[in-house]
Amino acid sequence: MTIRVLIADDQEMVRTGFRMIVDSQPDMEVVGEASDGAEAVALARRLRPDVCLFDIRMPRMDGLEATRLVAGPDVADPPRVVIVTTFDMDEYVYGALRGGAVGFLLKDSGPALLVEAVRAAANGEALVSPSITVRLLAHLARPPAAPAPPREPPTERELEVIRLVARGRTNEEIAGALFVSLSTVKTHLGSVHRKLGARNRVEVAAWAWESGLMA
Repeated sequence: MTIRVLIADDQEMVRTGFRMIVDSQPDMEVVGEASDGAEAVALARRLRPDVCLFDIRMPRMDGLEATRLVAGPDVADPPRVVIVTTFDMDEYVYGALRGGAVGFLLKDSGPALLVEAVRAAANGEALVSPSITVRLLAHLARPPAAPAPPREPPTERELEVIRLVARGRTNEEIAGALFVSLSTVKTHLGSVHRKLGARNRVEVAAWAWESGLMA
């Protein structure tokens, strides 16, 4: 299956570079480009891409607001949004992930990490630039308010899975750490998403840190 990608950045050179990287992959194609946040929202709603690559600082509407409008908690069947920006600021990272983004990359991360982030997003996983991860987790450990209680308490094995997700492990790494099959990990994650009311791995990780599970 081809991963359909929408790119939004106010710099044409950046859009061109991202398009070349994405279109060079046999399983990806760029289906649209936007030069501002408002256009990005309109194209995302019309084209229904699998993954959106959004910059933060754009004219008319910034990438954080655009993310909230196309992938926020109230949006049914949202695309996967990855923020790709030059601004390595904690409030941007936290705001983007809380707004519905499933990834956050710096523009100097390189083509390989960009491609990896698109594939991870399409697979329902999250990727955050390694330089940001530690600061992000520390931020999540000091939440402004406690998270909502789970709809149903996770089992001990599910809590193990949650802890590993919160530490950035992939499904394959979780399977190896727990000595179970990949399909078993996916079953546990499906149950975790349902019990926590989480739509993706970022929200699972946020719950783990905010609830004190990682203390």
